[in-house]
Amino acid sequence: MFWFGCDCFYWSRGFSELDSEPSEPKPFSLPSPLPRWPQGKGFATGRINLGELEVVKITKFHKVWSSGSSHGKSKGVAFYRAEEVPQGFHSLGHYCQPIDKPLRGYVLAARASKPTKTDDPPPLKKPVGYTLVSSVDGGGGYFWLPNPPAGYKAMGVIVTDKPKEPETEEVRCVREDLTESCETSEMILSKKSNPFSVWTVQPCERGMRAQGVSVGTFFSCTYELSSHETVRDIACLKNLDPTLHAMPNLNQVHAVIKHYGPTVYFHPEETYMPSSVQWFFKNGALLYPQGEPISSTGSNLPAGGSNDLKFWIDLPEEEEAKSYLKKGNLESSELYVHVKPALGGTFTDVAMWIFCPFNGPATLKIGLFTLPMTRIGEHVGDWEHFTFRVCNFSGELWEMFFSQHSGGGWVDASEIEFVKGNKAAVYSSKHGHASFPHPGMYLQGSSKFGIGVRNDVAKSEYVVESSERYVVVAAEYLGGVVDEPCWLQYMREWGPVIEYDSGSEISKIMDLLPLVVRFSFENIVDLFPVALYGEEGPTGPKEKDNWEGDELC
Repeated sequence: MFWFGCDCFYWSRGFSELDSEPSEPKPFSLPSPLPRWPQGKGFATGRINLGELEVVKITKFHKVWSSGSSHGKSKGVAFYRAEEVPQGFHSLGHYCQPIDKPLRGYVLAARASKPTKTDDPPPLKKPVGYTLVSSVDGGGGYFWLPNPPAGYKAMGVIVTDKPKEPETEEVRCVREDLTESCETSEMILSKKSNPFSVWTVQPCERGMRAQGVSVGTFFSCTYELSSHETVRDIACLKNLDPTLHAMPNLNQVHAVIKHYGPTVYFHPEETYMPSSVQWFFKNGALLYPQGEPISSTGSNLPAGGSNDLKFWIDLPEEEEAKSYLKKGNLESSELYVHVKPALGGTFTDVAMWIFCPFNGPATLKIGLFTLPMTRIGEHVGDWEHFTFRVCNFSGELWEMFFSQHSGGGWVDASEIEFVKGNKAAVYSSKHGHASFPHPGMYLQGSSKFGIGVRNDVAKSEYVVESSERYVVVAAEYLGGVVDEPCWLQYMREWGPVIEYDSGSEISKIMDLLPLVVRFSFENIVDLFPVALYGEEGPTGPKEKDNWEGDELC
């Protein structure tokens, strides 16, 4: 893993877009049918109990209206009303998405999970009316904010294609104590002439202990908003059921992993392969500052606490043993699985961690020039991961997070490469082991200057089947059913601090460049991340923010 900051660097991968766009998004479905999951409580039963509310996920829609342009693109956005809502349930809002993508979304519908006492306020009420937020495209689309009764919250904005105010029967508002605050996520429509914008929304608090539940609705306004800004006029739901009954039991977890576990491809020229943690310990890894051998289970590692910098792991000093350990051992490698609730227990995140004993040197790209480094980027002990998110209403794969050094991003299931049934491909970058959804070259750096660190990924015979070679190491919500290994409790660094003689390497780069390029290069050397000048050994999975928190958004 290369520990680069994200302030000045970003990911760039070139691609071409078709000029034409579909008039109607086509519904997306996974390549293979879902299996019959093992028996459990509420996982994949179609309904989830949130305490006082029972909710269902609606994926059948009727298009209300579409706009001709969206934020930063010439693509349209379509707005939908929920259809085929089960009897007794009420839609909580409308859904929208760009029309150049497969129809891929949902809106929750809700009903009271038990009869309400006469004196108690019901969990759901009709809005008392609507406020017109804006009309766009010359009056083609009308955006309405439900006006909730006192003590209730609206769940999202709705759309009509006529100026008449919607019927109050269209949606329901939710009692305030059953809701959580939400924030903007992605702007998908912007009209600068109004001004006007439409945003997807998500719970403000996310992670395995957070209670916020995404409703699938959207927000629109005529004032400036930025991403991750709290929205005051609408809310999301809150899961008040402490049992999280819709989460999979251990048998269902194994079935989910065996059905969806991705195929991990390492680069055909990869030198530094993954290994199991046990192989790493058995073949000479040492615990410092004393330089003592580590037991195969990690039982003599200091457990708990935080990274106090008093302990670290390193390779043996003897060169032959060190070289052997650096190369890893693909045959022993396995994925270490952390299963956790997401979005209030309405989704399950299956985080799959892979360990590599050594992270190799970086390769720089400077315009048309590719320059392999000798030592820059190297460090001992490399932990990388990817996460697949499964919908607890159906057991359907929803999206995947690909971790890329200290960044990464979510990829919808409709944009994933499937290689075997519903198993996705994960491509591990050469030397750095970052995860990517498709083969190619990804540049971490400045696309404007064409300078940065190359991340090359490709298929090869070096493969790990995560559906077969995995160990579930943690699932806290199951209450002690999973025994966590000793090494998982080690919160310190898995490698020593390394300082590079970067000046010497930069001078060598300068000598290789044509004279016409050297002056420009001298001016943009500062664009390289500070990690080119030194590396700290990474901490283990449990010390990462995303162990309990959400992945980057």
